[in-house]
Amino acid sequence: MKDKEKMIDDILSRGVGEFVDPDGIFRNKLLTNPEKVVIKLGVDPNRPDIHLGHAVVLRKLRQLQDLGCKIIFLIGDYTATIGDPTGKSKVRPDIEQAEVDKNAKTYIDQVGKILNTDPTVFSWMRNSDWYYGPTDLVPDPSIKSINIETKKEDGTTQTLEIPANSFVGKALFFESTRMQKTHLHLSQIATVTLKGLLWTMKHITHAQLIERDMFQDRLNKNEELYMHEMIYPILQGIDSLMISYIYGNCDLEVGGTDQHFNMLMGRNVMKSNKVAPQSVLSFDLLEGLDGKEKMSKSLDNYVSITDEPSDMYGKILSIPDSSIAHYFELCTYTSLSRVEEIKKEVIGGKVNPKDLKMELARQIVAEYHGEEKVKEAENDFITKFQKKEIPDVLEQLEAEGDELLSDVLLRGGIVESKTEFRRLVEDGAVSNLDTKEKIEDFFQKIEGDMKLKIGKKRFVEIRKK
Repeated sequence: MKDKEKMIDDILSRGVGEFVDPDGIFRNKLLTNPEKVVIKLGVDPNRPDIHLGHAVVLRKLRQLQDLGCKIIFLIGDYTATIGDPTGKSKVRPDIEQAEVDKNAKTYIDQVGKILNTDPTVFSWMRNSDWYYGPTDLVPDPSIKSINIETKKEDGTTQTLEIPANSFVGKALFFESTRMQKTHLHLSQIATVTLKGLLWTMKHITHAQLIERDMFQDRLNKNEELYMHEMIYPILQGIDSLMISYIYGNCDLEVGGTDQHFNMLMGRNVMKSNKVAPQSVLSFDLLEGLDGKEKMSKSLDNYVSITDEPSDMYGKILSIPDSSIAHYFELCTYTSLSRVEEIKKEVIGGKVNPKDLKMELARQIVAEYHGEEKVKEAENDFITKFQKKEIPDVLEQLEAEGDELLSDVLLRGGIVESKTEFRRLVEDGAVSNLDTKEKIEDFFQKIEGDMKLKIGKKRFVEIRKK
Protein backbone atom coordinates (compact mmCIF):
# COMPACT_ATOMS: atom_id res chain seq x y z
CA MET A 1 0.00 0.00 0.00
CA LYS A 2 2.87 2.38 0.80
CA ASP A 3 4.38 1.83 -2.64
CA LYS A 4 1.03 2.55 -4.25
CA GLU A 5 0.62 5.73 -2.20
CA LYS A 6 4.09 6.85 -3.25
CA MET A 7 3.27 6.19 -6.92
CA ILE A 8 0.02 8.15 -6.64
CA ASP A 9 1.79 11.04 -4.94
CA ASP A 10 4.28 11.14 -7.82
CA ILE A 11 1.49 11.08 -10.43
CA LEU A 12 -0.38 13.90 -8.71
CA SER A 13 2.67 16.11 -8.17
CA ARG A 14 5.27 15.58 -10.91
CA GLY A 15 4.95 18.27 -13.57
CA VAL A 16 1.68 19.40 -11.99
CA GLY A 17 0.77 23.07 -11.93
CA GLU A 18 -2.41 22.84 -9.85
CA PHE A 19 -4.45 20.01 -8.37
CA VAL A 20 -7.97 20.77 -7.12
CA ASP A 21 -9.36 17.89 -5.05
CA PRO A 22 -11.46 19.14 -2.11
CA ASP A 23 -11.45 16.72 0.82
CA GLY A 24 -9.13 14.40 -1.13
CA ILE A 25 -12.11 12.65 -2.74
CA PHE A 26 -10.33 11.77 -5.98
CA ARG A 27 -7.07 10.70 -4.36
CA ASN A 28 -8.91 8.40 -1.97
CA LYS A 29 -10.92 6.79 -4.80
CA LEU A 30 -7.73 6.35 -6.81
CA LEU A 31 -6.12 4.62 -3.85
CA THR A 32 -9.04 2.37 -2.88
CA ASN A 33 -11.08 1.78 -6.05
CA PRO A 34 -9.11 2.86 -9.17
CA GLU A 35 -11.04 0.59 -11.57
CA LYS A 36 -14.12 2.75 -10.88
CA VAL A 37 -12.31 6.01 -11.70
CA VAL A 38 -13.31 7.83 -14.91
CA ILE A 39 -10.94 10.52 -16.21
CA LYS A 40 -11.67 12.99 -18.99
CA LEU A 41 -9.20 14.47 -21.46
CA GLY A 42 -10.72 16.80 -24.02
CA VAL A 43 -8.85 17.68 -27.21
CA ASP A 44 -9.68 20.33 -29.76
CA PRO A 45 -8.74 18.85 -33.16
CA ASN A 46 -7.88 22.08 -34.93
CA ARG A 47 -4.40 20.67 -35.71
CA PRO A 48 -3.67 17.09 -36.76
CA ASP A 49 -0.41 16.26 -34.98
CA ILE A 50 0.11 15.25 -31.36
CA HIS A 51 3.40 16.71 -30.12
CA LEU A 52 5.49 16.26 -26.99
CA GLY A 53 3.48 18.97 -25.23
CA HIS A 54 0.30 16.92 -25.63
CA ALA A 55 2.26 13.81 -24.69
CA VAL A 56 3.00 15.23 -21.22
CA VAL A 57 -0.68 14.73 -20.39
CA LEU A 58 -1.02 11.44 -22.28
CA ARG A 59 1.93 9.88 -20.48
CA LYS A 60 0.41 10.81 -17.14
CA LEU A 61 -2.86 9.24 -18.21
CA ARG A 62 -1.04 6.05 -19.15
CA GLN A 63 0.24 5.83 -15.56
CA LEU A 64 -3.33 6.23 -14.32
CA GLN A 65 -4.49 3.54 -16.74
CA ASP A 66 -1.85 1.21 -15.34
CA LEU A 67 -3.55 1.66 -11.96
CA GLY A 68 -6.87 0.61 -13.52
CA CYS A 69 -8.52 3.98 -14.34
CA LYS A 70 -10.62 4.47 -17.46
CA ILE A 71 -9.66 7.35 -19.76
CA ILE A 72 -12.32 9.08 -21.84
CA PHE A 73 -10.60 10.69 -24.82
CA LEU A 74 -13.08 13.36 -25.85
CA ILE A 75 -12.75 14.77 -29.36
CA GLY A 76 -14.23 18.27 -29.32
CA ASP A 77 -15.31 18.10 -32.95
CA TYR A 78 -18.36 20.28 -32.33
CA THR A 79 -16.72 22.91 -30.13
CA ALA A 80 -13.65 22.97 -32.40
CA THR A 81 -15.79 24.75 -34.96
CA ILE A 82 -16.27 27.48 -32.32
CA GLY A 83 -12.73 27.54 -30.98
CA ASP A 84 -11.46 27.89 -27.44
CA PRO A 85 -9.99 31.40 -27.08
CA THR A 86 -7.38 30.15 -24.58
CA GLY A 87 -4.14 31.97 -25.23
CA LYS A 88 -5.62 33.81 -28.22
CA SER A 89 -5.38 37.57 -28.34
CA LYS A 90 -7.74 37.60 -31.33
CA VAL A 91 -10.81 35.71 -32.43
CA ARG A 92 -9.77 32.36 -33.84
CA PRO A 93 -10.91 31.72 -37.43
CA ASP A 94 -13.62 29.13 -38.00
CA ILE A 95 -12.47 25.64 -38.93
CA GLU A 96 -14.40 23.53 -41.40
CA GLN A 97 -16.08 20.33 -40.16
CA ALA A 98 -14.30 18.24 -42.82
CA GLU A 99 -10.93 19.36 -41.49
CA VAL A 100 -12.03 18.67 -37.92
CA ASP A 101 -13.09 15.13 -38.89
CA LYS A 102 -9.76 14.49 -40.62
CA ASN A 103 -7.78 15.76 -37.64
CA ALA A 104 -9.91 13.76 -35.19
CA LYS A 105 -9.07 10.53 -37.01
CA THR A 106 -5.37 11.40 -36.90
CA TYR A 107 -5.61 11.97 -33.14
CA ILE A 108 -7.19 8.59 -32.52
CA ASP A 109 -4.55 6.88 -34.66
CA GLN A 110 -1.75 8.57 -32.69
CA VAL A 111 -2.88 8.22 -29.07
CA GLY A 112 -2.27 4.47 -29.21
CA LYS A 113 1.45 5.24 -29.22
CA ILE A 114 1.08 6.25 -25.57
CA LEU A 115 -2.29 5.17 -24.17
CA ASN A 116 -3.56 1.65 -23.67
CA THR A 117 -6.57 1.50 -26.00
CA ASP A 118 -8.10 -1.63 -24.47
CA PRO A 119 -11.83 -0.89 -23.93
CA THR A 120 -11.55 -1.70 -20.22
CA VAL A 121 -9.35 1.39 -19.68
CA PHE A 122 -10.05 3.52 -22.75
CA SER A 123 -13.00 4.97 -24.58
CA TRP A 124 -13.33 7.84 -27.01
CA MET A 125 -16.26 10.03 -27.87
CA ARG A 126 -17.12 13.06 -30.02
CA ASN A 127 -18.93 15.90 -28.30
CA SER A 128 -21.02 16.39 -31.44
CA ASP A 129 -22.78 13.25 -30.20
CA TRP A 130 -24.79 15.35 -27.76
CA TYR A 131 -24.68 18.84 -29.32
CA TYR A 132 -26.08 17.97 -32.73
CA GLY A 133 -29.81 17.39 -33.12
CA PRO A 134 -31.69 15.61 -35.92
CA THR A 135 -32.38 18.83 -37.82
CA ASP A 136 -28.67 19.73 -37.86
CA LEU A 137 -27.86 16.65 -39.96
CA VAL A 138 -27.63 16.83 -43.72
CA PRO A 139 -28.40 13.41 -45.25
CA ASP A 140 -26.32 12.03 -48.10
CA PRO A 141 -28.10 13.34 -51.23
CA SER A 142 -27.77 9.89 -52.81
CA ILE A 143 -29.99 8.45 -50.05
CA LYS A 144 -33.57 9.31 -50.92
CA SER A 145 -35.36 7.26 -48.28
CA ILE A 146 -34.88 5.13 -45.19
CA ASN A 147 -36.70 1.81 -44.96
CA ILE A 148 -38.01 0.54 -41.63
CA GLU A 149 -39.82 -2.69 -40.81
CA THR A 150 -43.04 -2.48 -38.78
CA LYS A 151 -45.51 -5.10 -37.58
CA LYS A 152 -49.16 -5.01 -38.46
CA GLU A 153 -51.95 -6.03 -36.08
CA ASP A 154 -52.20 -9.43 -37.78
CA GLY A 155 -48.54 -10.15 -37.01
CA THR A 156 -47.23 -9.66 -40.55
CA THR A 157 -44.55 -7.08 -41.33
CA GLN A 158 -44.53 -4.22 -43.74
CA THR A 159 -41.78 -1.94 -45.02
CA LEU A 160 -42.24 1.79 -44.73
CA GLU A 161 -40.26 4.21 -46.87
CA ILE A 162 -39.41 7.36 -44.91
CA PRO A 163 -38.09 10.34 -46.95
CA ALA A 164 -34.51 10.85 -45.82
CA ASN A 165 -34.86 14.63 -45.72
CA SER A 166 -37.99 14.57 -43.56
CA PHE A 167 -37.82 15.13 -39.80
CA VAL A 168 -38.59 11.46 -39.14
CA GLY A 169 -35.94 10.41 -41.65
CA LYS A 170 -33.35 12.67 -40.05
CA ALA A 171 -34.35 11.43 -36.59
CA LEU A 172 -33.84 7.82 -37.67
CA PHE A 173 -30.45 8.69 -39.15
CA PHE A 174 -29.53 10.61 -35.98
CA GLU A 175 -30.49 7.65 -33.79
CA SER A 176 -28.45 5.19 -35.85
CA THR A 177 -25.26 7.26 -36.01
CA ARG A 178 -24.79 8.37 -32.38
CA MET A 179 -21.63 6.88 -30.83
CA GLN A 180 -23.61 6.27 -27.67
CA LYS A 181 -25.54 3.70 -29.75
CA THR A 182 -22.92 2.42 -32.19
CA HIS A 183 -19.94 2.23 -29.81
CA LEU A 184 -21.35 2.08 -26.28
CA HIS A 185 -24.64 0.32 -27.15
CA LEU A 186 -26.65 2.46 -24.73
CA SER A 187 -30.42 2.17 -24.77
CA GLN A 188 -30.94 5.93 -24.42
CA ILE A 189 -29.03 8.83 -25.97
CA ALA A 190 -27.98 11.79 -23.83
CA THR A 191 -28.28 15.12 -25.64
CA VAL A 192 -27.96 18.82 -24.85
CA THR A 193 -31.06 20.88 -25.54
CA LEU A 194 -31.44 24.64 -25.57
CA LYS A 195 -33.51 24.29 -22.39
CA GLY A 196 -30.69 22.40 -20.70
CA LEU A 197 -28.08 24.92 -21.85
CA LEU A 198 -30.12 27.82 -20.52
CA TRP A 199 -30.69 25.98 -17.24
CA THR A 200 -26.92 25.66 -16.81
CA MET A 201 -26.26 29.27 -17.83
CA LYS A 202 -28.75 30.43 -15.18
CA HIS A 203 -26.24 29.20 -12.62
CA ILE A 204 -23.13 30.83 -14.13
CA THR A 205 -22.69 34.56 -13.67
CA HIS A 206 -21.22 37.06 -16.11
CA ALA A 207 -18.69 37.99 -13.42
CA GLN A 208 -17.45 34.39 -13.21
CA LEU A 209 -16.77 34.28 -16.95
CA ILE A 210 -15.35 37.75 -17.38
CA GLU A 211 -12.68 37.19 -14.72
CA ARG A 212 -10.81 34.99 -17.17
CA ASP A 213 -7.45 36.65 -17.78
CA MET A 214 -7.49 36.54 -21.59
CA PHE A 215 -10.96 38.10 -21.61
CA GLN A 216 -9.69 40.89 -19.39
CA ASP A 217 -6.72 41.40 -21.72
CA ARG A 218 -9.05 41.75 -24.70
CA LEU A 219 -11.27 44.26 -22.94
CA ASN A 220 -8.32 46.30 -21.69
CA LYS A 221 -7.07 46.53 -25.28
CA ASN A 222 -10.55 47.50 -26.55
CA GLU A 223 -10.63 44.34 -28.67
CA GLU A 224 -13.78 42.46 -29.57
CA LEU A 225 -15.03 39.72 -27.27
CA TYR A 226 -17.83 37.60 -28.68
CA MET A 227 -20.49 35.64 -26.83
CA HIS A 228 -19.60 32.31 -28.46
CA GLU A 229 -16.11 32.67 -26.97
CA MET A 230 -17.46 33.52 -23.53
CA ILE A 231 -19.67 30.44 -23.37
CA TYR A 232 -16.91 28.06 -24.49
CA PRO A 233 -15.89 27.28 -20.85
CA ILE A 234 -19.55 26.47 -20.12
CA LEU A 235 -19.70 24.09 -23.09
CA GLN A 236 -16.51 22.41 -21.89
CA GLY A 237 -18.14 22.01 -18.49
CA ILE A 238 -21.25 20.52 -20.10
CA ASP A 239 -18.96 17.96 -21.77
CA SER A 240 -17.91 16.78 -18.31
CA LEU A 241 -21.55 16.63 -17.26
CA MET A 242 -22.44 14.50 -20.29
CA ILE A 243 -19.54 12.13 -19.67
CA SER A 244 -20.81 11.72 -16.12
CA TYR A 245 -24.28 10.83 -17.47
CA ILE A 246 -22.94 8.43 -20.12
CA TYR A 247 -20.16 6.69 -18.18
CA GLY A 248 -21.67 6.89 -14.70
CA ASN A 249 -19.26 9.50 -13.33
CA CYS A 250 -16.49 11.91 -14.30
CA ASP A 251 -14.01 11.96 -11.43
CA LEU A 252 -11.19 14.02 -12.91
CA GLU A 253 -10.45 16.30 -15.84
CA VAL A 254 -6.86 16.81 -16.94
CA GLY A 255 -5.20 19.41 -19.17
CA GLY A 256 -2.54 22.09 -19.32
CA THR A 257 -2.46 25.00 -16.90
CA ASP A 258 -3.89 27.14 -19.70
CA GLN A 259 -7.07 25.03 -19.39
CA HIS A 260 -7.40 25.41 -15.63
CA PHE A 261 -10.18 28.03 -15.78
CA ASN A 262 -12.25 25.91 -18.18
CA MET A 263 -11.83 22.78 -16.08
CA LEU A 264 -12.89 24.58 -12.90
CA MET A 265 -15.96 25.78 -14.78
CA GLY A 266 -16.77 22.09 -15.25
CA ARG A 267 -17.05 21.77 -11.47
CA ASN A 268 -19.57 24.63 -11.40
CA VAL A 269 -21.62 23.15 -14.23
CA MET A 270 -21.73 19.72 -12.58
CA LYS A 271 -22.69 21.18 -9.19
CA SER A 272 -25.55 23.20 -10.70
CA ASN A 273 -26.88 20.02 -12.32
CA LYS A 274 -26.71 18.05 -9.04
CA VAL A 275 -23.84 15.83 -10.21
CA ALA A 276 -20.71 15.08 -8.19
CA PRO A 277 -18.13 17.64 -9.39
CA GLN A 278 -14.91 16.50 -11.01
CA SER A 279 -11.49 17.12 -9.53
CA VAL A 280 -9.04 19.06 -11.71
CA LEU A 281 -5.40 18.25 -12.52
CA SER A 282 -3.51 20.92 -14.48
CA PHE A 283 -0.05 20.15 -15.87
CA ASP A 284 2.86 22.48 -16.48
CA LEU A 285 3.17 23.52 -20.11
CA LEU A 286 6.16 22.25 -22.04
CA GLU A 287 8.09 25.01 -23.74
CA GLY A 288 8.90 24.59 -27.41
CA LEU A 289 12.26 24.18 -29.09
CA ASP A 290 12.84 27.93 -28.75
CA GLY A 291 12.74 27.60 -24.95
CA LYS A 292 10.31 30.51 -24.70
CA GLU A 293 6.77 29.98 -25.95
CA LYS A 294 4.73 26.86 -25.15
CA MET A 295 5.16 24.05 -27.64
CA SER A 296 2.82 24.75 -30.53
CA LYS A 297 2.50 23.71 -34.13
CA SER A 298 1.43 27.21 -35.11
CA LEU A 299 4.76 28.53 -33.74
CA ASP A 300 6.71 25.71 -35.46
CA ASN A 301 8.58 24.99 -32.23
CA TYR A 302 7.26 21.49 -31.70
CA VAL A 303 8.34 17.85 -31.85
CA SER A 304 5.60 15.59 -33.20
CA ILE A 305 5.40 12.10 -31.71
CA THR A 306 5.21 10.86 -35.32
CA ASP A 307 8.39 12.64 -36.44
CA GLU A 308 10.95 10.37 -38.06
CA PRO A 309 13.46 9.09 -35.45
CA SER A 310 16.38 11.10 -36.85
CA ASP A 311 14.29 14.29 -37.05
CA MET A 312 13.05 13.78 -33.50
CA TYR A 313 16.60 13.17 -32.28
CA GLY A 314 17.93 16.26 -34.05
CA LYS A 315 15.15 18.50 -32.78
CA ILE A 316 15.78 17.49 -29.17
CA LEU A 317 19.46 18.36 -29.55
CA SER A 318 18.42 21.86 -30.66
CA ILE A 319 16.68 22.81 -27.39
CA PRO A 320 18.40 25.50 -25.28
CA ASP A 321 20.41 24.33 -22.28
CA SER A 322 17.91 26.02 -19.95
CA SER A 323 15.19 23.57 -21.07
CA ILE A 324 17.13 20.33 -20.53
CA ALA A 325 15.93 19.57 -16.99
CA HIS A 326 12.31 20.50 -17.74
CA TYR A 327 12.25 18.18 -20.75
CA PHE A 328 13.65 15.36 -18.62
CA GLU A 329 10.93 16.00 -16.04
CA LEU A 330 7.97 16.23 -18.42
CA CYS A 331 8.99 14.02 -21.36
CA THR A 332 10.72 11.07 -19.67
CA TYR A 333 10.37 8.81 -16.65
CA THR A 334 13.71 9.92 -15.23
CA SER A 335 13.48 10.07 -11.43
CA LEU A 336 12.88 13.49 -9.91
CA SER A 337 16.05 13.10 -7.84
CA ARG A 338 18.02 12.68 -11.08
CA VAL A 339 16.21 15.67 -12.62
CA GLU A 340 17.39 17.78 -9.68
CA GLU A 341 20.95 16.56 -10.29
CA ILE A 342 20.67 17.52 -13.95
CA LYS A 343 19.56 21.04 -12.99
CA LYS A 344 22.64 21.44 -10.81
CA GLU A 345 24.93 19.96 -13.45
CA VAL A 346 23.69 22.39 -16.09
CA ILE A 347 23.88 25.42 -13.80
CA GLY A 348 27.28 24.46 -12.40
CA GLY A 349 28.77 23.61 -15.77
CA LYS A 350 29.78 20.18 -14.46
CA VAL A 351 28.72 18.38 -17.63
CA ASN A 352 28.65 19.07 -21.35
CA PRO A 353 25.00 20.00 -22.09
CA LYS A 354 25.28 18.18 -25.41
CA ASP A 355 25.82 14.88 -23.58
CA LEU A 356 22.62 15.44 -21.57
CA LYS A 357 20.68 16.35 -24.71
CA MET A 358 21.87 13.18 -26.43
CA GLU A 359 20.69 11.10 -23.48
CA LEU A 360 17.37 12.97 -23.52
CA ALA A 361 17.01 12.41 -27.27
CA ARG A 362 17.77 8.70 -26.88
CA GLN A 363 15.06 8.30 -24.24
CA ILE A 364 12.43 10.17 -26.24
CA VAL A 365 13.17 8.35 -29.52
CA ALA A 366 13.07 5.01 -27.69
CA GLU A 367 9.67 5.80 -26.19
CA TYR A 368 7.99 6.61 -29.51
CA HIS A 369 9.94 4.45 -31.96
CA GLY A 370 11.52 1.67 -29.91
CA GLU A 371 15.07 0.98 -28.76
CA GLU A 372 16.13 -0.43 -32.12
CA LYS A 373 15.63 2.97 -33.78
CA VAL A 374 17.75 4.92 -31.30
CA LYS A 375 21.18 4.00 -32.68
CA GLU A 376 19.91 4.43 -36.22
CA ALA A 377 18.63 7.92 -35.41
CA GLU A 378 21.86 8.84 -33.65
CA ASN A 379 24.01 7.64 -36.55
CA ASP A 380 21.80 9.45 -39.06
CA PHE A 381 22.10 12.64 -37.04
CA ILE A 382 25.87 12.37 -36.88
CA THR A 383 26.02 11.71 -40.62
CA LYS A 384 23.64 14.49 -41.48
CA PHE A 385 24.78 17.24 -39.15
CA GLN A 386 28.04 16.52 -37.40
CA LYS A 387 29.93 15.11 -40.40
CA LYS A 388 28.12 17.49 -42.75
CA GLU A 389 27.36 14.61 -45.13
CA ILE A 390 24.26 14.19 -47.25
CA PRO A 391 21.87 11.49 -45.99
CA ASP A 392 21.03 8.55 -48.21
CA VAL A 393 17.35 9.47 -48.42
CA LEU A 394 16.25 13.03 -49.17
CA GLU A 395 12.78 14.52 -48.91
CA GLN A 396 11.16 14.21 -52.32
CA LEU A 397 9.27 17.02 -54.06
CA GLU A 398 7.91 17.36 -57.58
CA ALA A 399 7.90 20.49 -59.75
CA GLU A 400 5.72 21.24 -62.73
CA GLY A 401 6.88 23.32 -65.67
CA ASP A 402 9.04 26.31 -64.82
CA GLU A 403 7.76 26.71 -61.25
CA LEU A 404 9.52 29.03 -58.88
CA LEU A 405 11.69 27.23 -56.33
CA SER A 406 9.91 29.18 -53.57
CA ASP A 407 6.52 27.84 -54.72
CA VAL A 408 7.71 24.23 -54.72
CA LEU A 409 9.24 24.52 -51.24
CA LEU A 410 6.12 26.26 -49.92
CA ARG A 411 3.80 23.60 -51.34
CA GLY A 412 6.00 20.86 -49.90
CA GLY A 413 5.91 22.36 -46.41
CA ILE A 414 9.67 22.96 -46.38
CA VAL A 415 9.14 26.68 -45.76
CA GLU A 416 6.08 28.27 -44.23
CA SER A 417 6.04 31.39 -46.41
CA LYS A 418 7.86 33.17 -49.20
CA THR A 419 9.08 35.59 -46.57
CA GLU A 420 10.84 32.71 -44.80
CA PHE A 421 12.34 31.58 -48.13
CA ARG A 422 13.61 35.11 -48.78
CA ARG A 423 15.19 35.23 -45.31
CA LEU A 424 16.90 31.86 -45.84
CA VAL A 425 18.29 33.02 -49.20
CA GLU A 426 19.53 36.28 -47.68
CA ASP A 427 21.24 34.28 -44.92
CA GLY A 428 22.94 32.03 -47.48
CA ALA A 429 21.08 29.04 -46.04
CA VAL A 430 19.86 27.57 -49.36
CA SER A 431 22.45 25.74 -51.43
CA ASN A 432 22.59 23.41 -54.43
CA LEU A 433 24.24 20.18 -53.31
CA ASP A 434 25.27 19.25 -56.84
CA THR A 435 26.98 22.53 -57.79
CA LYS A 436 27.99 23.44 -54.19
CA GLU A 437 26.67 26.95 -54.90
CA LYS A 438 24.33 29.01 -52.76
CA ILE A 439 20.97 30.05 -54.17
CA GLU A 440 20.96 33.85 -54.41
CA ASP A 441 17.97 34.51 -56.67
CA PHE A 442 14.61 34.79 -54.86
CA PHE A 443 12.89 34.05 -58.18
CA GLN A 444 14.95 30.99 -59.10
CA LYS A 445 13.00 28.68 -61.41
CA ILE A 446 13.16 24.89 -61.50
CA GLU A 447 14.94 24.10 -64.74
CA GLY A 448 15.70 20.46 -63.96
CA ASP A 449 16.20 17.96 -61.15
CA MET A 450 18.12 19.38 -58.20
CA LYS A 451 19.22 18.54 -54.66
CA LEU A 452 19.13 21.26 -52.03
CA LYS A 453 20.18 21.89 -48.47
CA ILE A 454 17.66 24.19 -46.72
CA GLY A 455 18.87 25.71 -43.46
CA LYS A 456 20.83 23.42 -41.18
CA LYS A 457 18.61 20.36 -41.11
CA ARG A 458 16.61 19.91 -44.33
CA PHE A 459 17.80 18.08 -47.42
CA VAL A 460 15.46 18.04 -50.41
CA GLU A 461 15.47 16.46 -53.84
CA ILE A 462 13.26 18.15 -56.45
CA ARG A 463 12.28 16.22 -59.54
CA LYS A 464 10.85 18.05 -62.51
CA LYS A 465 7.89 16.36 -64.18
